[in-house]
Amino acid sequence: MSQIRNIVILTGAGISAESGIDTFRSAGGLWEQHRVEDVATPEAFGRDPNLVLRFYDMRRAAIQEKLPNAAHFALAELDTNWKGNLLIVTQNVDDLHTRAGARRVLHMHGEHLKAWCTSCDVRSYWRGPLLDRPPCPVCQARTLRPDVVWFGEMPYRMGEIYGALREADLFVSIGTSGAVYPAAGFVQNARELGIQTLELNLERSQGSALFHETRLGPATEVVPAWVAEMIK
Repeated sequence: MSQIRNIVILTGAGISAESGIDTFRSAGGLWEQHRVEDVATPEAFGRDPNLVLRFYDMRRAAIQEKLPNAAHFALAELDTNWKGNLLIVTQNVDDLHTRAGARRVLHMHGEHLKAWCTSCDVRSYWRGPLLDRPPCPVCQARTLRPDVVWFGEMPYRMGEIYGALREADLFVSIGTSGAVYPAAGFVQNARELGIQTLELNLERSQGSALFHETRLGPATEVVPAWVAEMIK
């Protein structure tokens, strides 16, 4: 690790699970009560916008009651102390990385606490409900939707992510299943570029065989331990 200067970190639902935020496949969670096709696709929004908006209003409210955990705080500490390039790419739509103090964060799947106006294409910070069709703060059109990337839509800022990977010496995946693309393909991209790869996860993911090293355990344990090694 002594030769590492530039780092790209991918975080998934596993890093926020210990803060009480449902992972995609968690038993009894909100996702289990709704089919993806009913709440997380553009077609679902066109077919039953009230159902989709109500679902995301619930998620937005719930996330604001959660707190960052030790893994979020550890990455924020790394962000503060790391002198080289660092990019935390998160698949999560919560704001726990930011609330923990991390600044070099890229939300590839959007953010629950933003609303996207499909009329003027402006994204605004948003904490309240969208079900009652509030006006856009910029153009006043009542065409706001969650600023969340749904299945079938292109994740945000992919060019920036691939650019950071090309310059990286280390790619770290934290709390991901390795099942959702294009993020699941980042480790393959890293290996093709000759970058060191590390997985920190509760259990082996679908892409574990592609990593140079895998460390298993709760995010609140394995992430702080790894960060301590990096900034000692």
